[in-house]
Amino acid sequence: MEYYKILGVEKSATADEIKKSYRKLALKYHPDKNPGNKEAEAQFKEINEAYAVLSDEKKRKEYDTYGSAGFQQRYSQEDIFRNFDLNDILSQFGFGGQGGGRTSFRFGGQGGNSPFDFFSQAGGGGGCSSGGCRPQPTKGEDQTYELSVTLADVLHGADKNISLRRNGETQNVSVKVPKGIENGKRLRLSGKGAPSATGGQPGDLYLKVTVLPHEQFTRDGDNLITEKRIPFSEACLGTAVEITTLDSKSFKVKVPAGVQPEAKLRIKGQGLPSGPIGERGDLYVKILVQVPKQLIGEQEKLVRELATEGL
Repeated sequence: MEYYKILGVEKSATADEIKKSYRKLALKYHPDKNPGNKEAEAQFKEINEAYAVLSDEKKRKEYDTYGSAGFQQRYSQEDIFRNFDLNDILSQFGFGGQGGGRTSFRFGGQGGNSPFDFFSQAGGGGGCSSGGCRPQPTKGEDQTYELSVTLADVLHGADKNISLRRNGETQNVSVKVPKGIENGKRLRLSGKGAPSATGGQPGDLYLKVTVLPHEQFTRDGDNLITEKRIPFSEACLGTAVEITTLDSKSFKVKVPAGVQPEAKLRIKGQGLPSGPIGERGDLYVKILVQVPKQLIGEQEKLVRELATEGL
């Protein structure tokens, strides 16, 4: 959803401007003022979702960073409406369940399949007639699958295809893995979950991301760490080592004389991206000093001579 467009404000709008626009639209499209108007009800839900995001500093920042598609993949409806008390907000405008109004709302999946349940207490609505009340269509259940990605996928982004079983048949689904994805994050595919038993919308499919280990690099946030072993003599005298990055670039890194074991040398900008449009972190080369398990030839004699000199 284009939240700024829904609320009719610019991306640079202040919190007060967003609140003012939301209040005006909430009053216009509130179901108490539009009984039986499904289009107004849908718009009312959209403006509340937009306000739930843009009125929250953290969610707004993530929305601005990742864009609509990237944000929707990261945030479920439950996440969007968490800590968002619509009844409390609307009571400030003269509406809401506490003031004797006809409507009440709930978020976060409590009491139903849908993370945004809307209830009208007015007579004659909500699918009721003289013959009784018909059950309203409810959203199908959300489902969660595991999705494994590589560090290369995290670096470049990737398009993945997954196979799902639906009613005994295999269904192929494509998903775009954004750059900089973190281990444990969830990607949402709207409408790709379980079908509804009452004719409503299908649930959503959540893909929980697992970043596979790499044989050469380990991840530390947006940074990468690789190890390089050098002989004791080079640690004392200094040297230069060749390093190949995750995206196959070669760098010669100077190791200063007297480098200590497990010291880290930085290659700037050769880590992982901070999100789809963020800058890359750094690559750190951890220096490991080799100690031979067995000395051969003149080595023992030379080491003993060094020991007499305090080395």
